[in-house]
Amino acid sequence: MKSEGVSEGSCTAVKRVCLRRSSENSTVEDRPAGGTSVQVSVIVPVYNGSDWLDQCLQAVVDQDYQGSMELSVYDDSSTDNSRAIVEGWRDKLEERGISLVISGHKSEKPKGVGFAKNQAVSQSCGQYLCFQDAIVGCQVRRDPEGSTERYTRWINSLSPEQLYTQVFTSHGPTVVMPTWFCSRDWFLKVGPFDEGGKGVPEDLLWFYRSLRLGGSVLRVDECLLIYRYHQHAATHSVLEETIWTLRVNFLQERVLDQWDSFTIWNAGKQGRKLYRSLSLTNQKKVKAFCDVDENKIKKGFYTYEDSKERPKPKIPVLRVKDASPPFIVCVKLVSTDHTHTHTYTHTHTHSSMKPNSSQSLIY
Repeated sequence: MKSEGVSEGSCTAVKRVCLRRSSENSTVEDRPAGGTSVQVSVIVPVYNGSDWLDQCLQAVVDQDYQGSMELSVYDDSSTDNSRAIVEGWRDKLEERGISLVISGHKSEKPKGVGFAKNQAVSQSCGQYLCFQDAIVGCQVRRDPEGSTERYTRWINSLSPEQLYTQVFTSHGPTVVMPTWFCSRDWFLKVGPFDEGGKGVPEDLLWFYRSLRLGGSVLRVDECLLIYRYHQHAATHSVLEETIWTLRVNFLQERVLDQWDSFTIWNAGKQGRKLYRSLSLTNQKKVKAFCDVDENKIKKGFYTYEDSKERPKPKIPVLRVKDASPPFIVCVKLVSTDHTHTHTYTHTHTHSSMKPNSSQSLIY
């Protein structure tokens, strides 16, 4: 992510932020009043992570980065021994020159990934933030090998241009959250993660806010992360419809609101769903659907039966050769991973966030 106006901060200043944000049930360890500056804070929100923490913390210890580092862990009311596991790594971390800051709360219920990340950031004091929850991203390798194969291939193969132009996909951010690295200044400018709790895609919401503020997106083209897949991951609590609504709204804001008219390429289920999801203003901009399926073309038009307008809107269905640009091309991609049944929609623009009339956008 972009790092504008980065300045060296002190632990003293960050501690004041931490104390202001901490809840009455959280316990933040005392830090030296004068504290020294830290270059990188590794941010780790934890909830019942005992099965994976040892590998996660070993990876932190094994880093070849030689600058000053700290590990900031926030325990979101774990009911297992996650906290004890982290504490057990304190000596190894300090031998490596990595200071450990750990706190948490003991409420009856966890407060969510967004809350835990914000708390871990608040109690840290690094000039840069490296998110390791188990924006410069990197390529990843899945564990177990082969899980979410299509998704992994997508996030690893995006070109620098596509990191911007494919932000409308159902996959989420074009650089995945566990690989994010950004300056503290930029994080504070964008603001904290949404703390809505379970089912809220806090990373996608933050990513969109960053782009709205002009944040850049970069990826290191090396595989620097093992990205663990398991059925209890917080990402599984986010409904596909929630992601769909967010990205359609972002598509309208960044592209469709600037277009005078457009054609939806796909007169089938996915194309019609996109049409129904649009604002009334953008629905009126749809000149036609186009398709290669003769059965759909023979029907001549699509009637929006649920519309409150009278007469109900009827959108022509044309052959591709008879349709005019710009196009929104809807493509539904079914995951090849047999461990889950999610489907994804792929997004791409040929050159910019606001394609001109000779371009198409695959949604």
